[in-house]
Amino acid sequence: MGFRNTMIGAAVCIFIFYFGLLASLFFSTNLKGFWESLVHPSTLFSIRLSLIAATIATLLAVAIGLPSAYALSRYEFRGKRVIDTFLEIPIIMSPIALGASFLVFFHTPLGEVIQQRGIFFVFEFPGIILAQFATTAGLATRLMKASLDEISPRYEAVARSLGSSPWQAFFRITLPLSFRGLLASVILSWAKAAGEFGATVTLAGAMPGKTETLPIAIFTALASAKIEKTIVLILILVILGLVALYAVRFTGRIFRYD
Repeated sequence: MGFRNTMIGAAVCIFIFYFGLLASLFFSTNLKGFWESLVHPSTLFSIRLSLIAATIATLLAVAIGLPSAYALSRYEFRGKRVIDTFLEIPIIMSPIALGASFLVFFHTPLGEVIQQRGIFFVFEFPGIILAQFATTAGLATRLMKASLDEISPRYEAVARSLGSSPWQAFFRITLPLSFRGLLASVILSWAKAAGEFGATVTLAGAMPGKTETLPIAIFTALASAKIEKTIVLILILVILGLVALYAVRFTGRIFRYD
């Protein structure tokens, strides 16, 4: 077998593996059971909760991640290497361990002060957002930094030489040029937040009608042997992920500045 066919064959094998895995879901359900599970109030609640929580968590991650990414991309400062390394914490640290760390934190004096002021995270909706933010902030910063690294600082330097302030140069030059990559970073971060399970279930729990996001609903439905509902929830989560991935590719074709 030639080199080209070997490489293509490997790619096809990966596709068959994942496609077969997803296709098997349709052999374990029927249209009636699928529709009943889809329109069930608990399913609709999990979808709505996941969409809202993932959106809020992503917006928070971008709000802190974009300036952080810019600083890491453009400036040299003391502690930069350490900060850059710590962005990998959500990747090298198990999500369950991350969620458990939050539980420990909220039993420290500082954590207790936060909760005494009426801000509750453990087994509450804000806990979902906090867990998703913790798992996506590092990823969002890393992805946005990669996008900013592709834009030469010379463009900003030219703008500054023509009288623009740093803020003006950022909003008028850097942001438009890197917009395609930044938007893709936001979409991927949102998809990551929507699919987060470990940290969320550890911190916010698996309370039906309160903290049951789509991944948690899959876990509880499977634990209760509700196969039809499990399959529906899996397919919904897969569809959301595929839509997000397609959106990334779509933005790559739409927003071109070359």
